[in-house]
Amino acid sequence: MTPDLPASRAAVSTTAANGWIGLVAGAGRFPITFARAARLQGLKVYGLGVQGMVSEELVDSCDRFATAGLARLGRAIRLLNRAKIRDVVMAGKIEKTELFKPARILRLLPDWRTLHMWFRYATANKTDDTILLAIIREFARDGIRFHSALDFCPELLVNHGFLTRRKPSAAQWRDIKFGWHIAKEMGRLDVGQTVVVNDTAVIAIEAIEGTDQAIRRSGNLCRRGGFTVVKVAKPQQDRRFDVPTVGLDTIQTMYEAGGRVLAVESQQTILLDADDVIALADRLGIAIVALNADELRLRIAS
Repeated sequence: MTPDLPASRAAVSTTAANGWIGLVAGAGRFPITFARAARLQGLKVYGLGVQGMVSEELVDSCDRFATAGLARLGRAIRLLNRAKIRDVVMAGKIEKTELFKPARILRLLPDWRTLHMWFRYATANKTDDTILLAIIREFARDGIRFHSALDFCPELLVNHGFLTRRKPSAAQWRDIKFGWHIAKEMGRLDVGQTVVVNDTAVIAIEAIEGTDQAIRRSGNLCRRGGFTVVKVAKPQQDRRFDVPTVGLDTIQTMYEAGGRVLAVESQQTILLDADDVIALADRLGIAIVALNADELRLRIAS
């Protein structure tokens, strides 16, 4: 542990057995950002990437690194056990669409631990929360504990207020208000966390495809552009997984599809590469605002 580590983080870091933290990593930059933050805090990072999804850049950000297939929980658990890793975080996007491609059993070749997880803990439905909680329960059978990545790098959560020079217009504020409640309800139902709105009409709702694909679909459906993207946390958000995240790809996708406003929930949304994201949004003329339910109620009342 580094001597200048803040007390709040010191308490978290001491939970990592032997100074090691495991990182089950999916796609995107979040795993890389987490690994670098954890190492700055004096932790050693054992990266365990989901094969075919994880970025090669993560390898150099970890002290040790291995991969396991999406449906190879047994291998993942064995690797962590051999390395004596007891504390793990989950970061990055898992492409759930892989589960719905043809001949999925032959392609994924699930091992016995995956089959046990699937038929023992994930029988109710196949929502994100159900599947991810089932994975956590399967790892827990071997004494492996999952933590929130945000316990180690809370500074990634976006602060309240206007992030860009450009601000939403009156009409765009109406779309934000309209989309916020729908997005919260979709989150409560564990469908998705993002809603795309234009002129108080829902253009698209995020489901299995993820945020960027929902934005691209909105561009095809709303050819005139100018739509608003609203992304919020679920009312029952489990921060050990699936925290809403935006980054450079989100802004670039919005611009290409015709989106002009991004509204996110403050202190509940991860903003990766914040300075670069804000600079890109300013350059492309996209407004980003981070707000919460209290501010939304005040705006509705006004």
